[in-house]
Amino acid sequence: MDQTDQRLLAELENGLPLVSHPYTEIGNRLGISEDEVIQRITILKENQIIRRLRVRINQRSVGIIANALVAWNISEKEADAAGSLLSEFPEVTHCYQRSQVPGRWEYSIYTVHHGWSHDQVLREISMIAEKTGYAEYVVLFSTDEYKRTPHTRVYDLGPES
Repeated sequence: MDQTDQRLLAELENGLPLVSHPYTEIGNRLGISEDEVIQRITILKENQIIRRLRVRINQRSVGIIANALVAWNISEKEADAAGSLLSEFPEVTHCYQRSQVPGRWEYSIYTVHHGWSHDQVLREISMIAEKTGYAEYVVLFSTDEYKRTPHTRVYDLGPES
């Protein structure tokens, strides 16, 4: 990797510009062509410096205002099967297992849901509960967002100074 690759990685971590030719725009910022930007990204991916490029949408700016965490009361012995089943629903964006705290918190599986309204999300959760038979759950809607950052990597590209 050279200085241009380092600057390219920094540009990519800031996100792609919302223009019709984002790689041309990045190339303009770096003083290289769109083709060179694409070639460098390809090489960085082949060398596993870049694992993947993905889109991260600012949900609130597109109207997704209902974000819910659902805690499902499922026994630890059923948790693997329940997690597999719940994660198959397209309405579920994340699915986790966590340890129960007997007598204080009996929930072992957690799913995350996003939607245009609280009612929409509640209907989806109700449908999932009906289809799975998992009737004991708690829905926790987000009220404020304090921090949301993408995963970033720190690249050590040379000798320490």
